[in-house]
Amino acid sequence: MSENLKLVEALEKMGTRARPLPGGVFAAQYLDKERYGFVGKITGVNKEVIEASIRAGALPILTSLAETPAGQILNVNADVAAGELARVLEPLKIVYLNEKNGLYNGETGKKIDVINLDEEYDELLKQPWVKYGTKLKIKEIKELLDHLPRSSSVAIISAGHLHKELFTDSGAGTLIRRGFKLFHHNSLDQLDKDRLRKIMEKEDPEVKSGNISVSSYLHQLESDKAGFKAYGDEPYEVLAVVKNDDGSGSGVPKLDKFVATKAAVLNNVTDNVWALLSKDYSALTWEVDENDANKGWHFDKAEGSFTKNGKTLFWKGLNDVSTIEKVVSNFLEAQKKEAVNAATSGGSFTSGQRRSFSTMKQSNSPFMGGRRMFSTSAASNRDVKKIGLIGARGYTGQELIRLVNNHPSLEISYVSSRELEGKPLEGYTKSPITYVNLSADQVKEKTQSGEVDAWILALPNGVCKPFVDAVESVEEGKKMVLVDLSADYRFTDSWTYGLPEFNRAKIPGATRISNPGCYATGSQLAVHPLLKHLNGSPSIFGVSGYSGAGTKPSPNNDVNHLKDNLIPYSLTNHIHEREVSHHLGHEVNFMPHVAPFFQGITLTVNMPLNKTMTSGDIREIYEAAYENEKLVHVIKGVPLVKENSGKHFARVGGFGVHSSGKRVVVVATIDNLLKGAATQAVQNLNLSLGLGEYTGIPLD
Repeated sequence: MSENLKLVEALEKMGTRARPLPGGVFAAQYLDKERYGFVGKITGVNKEVIEASIRAGALPILTSLAETPAGQILNVNADVAAGELARVLEPLKIVYLNEKNGLYNGETGKKIDVINLDEEYDELLKQPWVKYGTKLKIKEIKELLDHLPRSSSVAIISAGHLHKELFTDSGAGTLIRRGFKLFHHNSLDQLDKDRLRKIMEKEDPEVKSGNISVSSYLHQLESDKAGFKAYGDEPYEVLAVVKNDDGSGSGVPKLDKFVATKAAVLNNVTDNVWALLSKDYSALTWEVDENDANKGWHFDKAEGSFTKNGKTLFWKGLNDVSTIEKVVSNFLEAQKKEAVNAATSGGSFTSGQRRSFSTMKQSNSPFMGGRRMFSTSAASNRDVKKIGLIGARGYTGQELIRLVNNHPSLEISYVSSRELEGKPLEGYTKSPITYVNLSADQVKEKTQSGEVDAWILALPNGVCKPFVDAVESVEEGKKMVLVDLSADYRFTDSWTYGLPEFNRAKIPGATRISNPGCYATGSQLAVHPLLKHLNGSPSIFGVSGYSGAGTKPSPNNDVNHLKDNLIPYSLTNHIHEREVSHHLGHEVNFMPHVAPFFQGITLTVNMPLNKTMTSGDIREIYEAAYENEKLVHVIKGVPLVKENSGKHFARVGGFGVHSSGKRVVVVATIDNLLKGAATQAVQNLNLSLGLGEYTGIPLD
């Protein structure tokens, strides 16, 4: 108990409210009084004591002591006590502290970043280095997670890195989760066709372009005499199809499909599926469009490649030169046939105008497989601004990368993510970039050296300050441009609030820009034109896709929890409620919800009016307010979230007026990842750096 009090005192001295709970939490019976004395087996947990401490704003500090019904104090195993507590509280994450900052592979000596128990548990326990305490710990964690929601996870981390696990989306130690079982089937009857159809319609470029329907593709597989194998995960976030013979006579199996959702890519499910199919197929070929956003991932998996006419042929496991030559020849022959078909049907096909290349191991053969070494084009004379992106793993970071990749005057110098450190940046084609894990001191060095013109902070709330302080500590004369996507500086007067539609004049030349929140942007666009006509507080009913909950697993982005569901959260005092009220200078009431779609926001805004108005009157006010705004579209009907998903502009419409003429309902839709985050950040960067406001932003 004395150690418990020491810990509480230390926390209190550091400004953290803490409450000692030496008893009253665990109930127990003697384990074996004669053999072990005052050692107990936990029989119950009283969570009310813990929840009362949390409600009071104090961190509960427990001891591994329990009480019998008669009031006798017994010692209990601390790990067992933590497990029993977790089963009752069902937390999102359980954190175990160890000195090594995670679990390490006993053969390679490398730290294990992620363990997906459903897929890896049995094989993991067979490893010779998994024994004694390590094996016991993994078994205990599996038993614990088996009784918790699938969104729960365990992190093993050192005390020195605990803040990264609690306050960033990437963590630092070993993350252990149940994950999902992977499947591999060789018959259509074994596949869930509804889920298969859903992922192909959403992610397969050929299906989306109308070149082939899902039904036609399934018929092809059914008619394939050589057979196929399909791979994926249980929720069908990833689907891979390997044809045992591609029909060209090369005898090499072909990876015919590999499609994945954004969430699957960011959570490395694609790597797990790849590892599974690689066990069955040591040799493979596959083709990818030259502009594929995930092309870097394919290069990482391939041992050789050849690009021609906008397509890249990849292969692995082909160590015979003659086989590689045959595969490449078949690839070229297929392109010739496409050209003939395009010509006879009135289409177009350009031959020989694209650069082709092959990757090679140390050999003079132009077709010998090897890891691709990227080349960097000569530097342009354009006035290009260099960008450093901190926090690139999340959905917003990925959208920013895509926007900068297509921006004529912005280039990425550094992209920082702890989880992706050392991996090539996918979807960026201007130059080869590798993820790094920049510390505040390193950001300070890069700022001082002039290697970047602007930093974008795409980090969770509450963790940006060390990076801002690092930049400000070395600024002399001209200041560095910082664009912060968190809420940390949205209420700070020394920072410029970056909502160009209402604050455009203050942004050019600004060096501290707080990017507005997604809900906050849409809400202000919906309310602002009617500010002087309001007679009370607007009520905003907001619904966001689950990408708004980020990539860190939680009930609000758990697709199984969201299925057939609409989840309200933060019913009062949401950060965006305060943000909108602050910047409008008028109080609003905001009620956020999360829905089972991935991307987009819809806002239904009820506003009391101070005079009688018609729908036409109100629409005219909005049309006049946004007449020259390229990223705000005013429409007559009700905007739909599915029609705005993936668009860089917001839509405002509806304009339903009550029969009294004293109340109007306006509907706004916005993509939370684009105009609600990444697009707006680029809009602010453009203005701050003296570029055209809409440069690099698709306007259609």
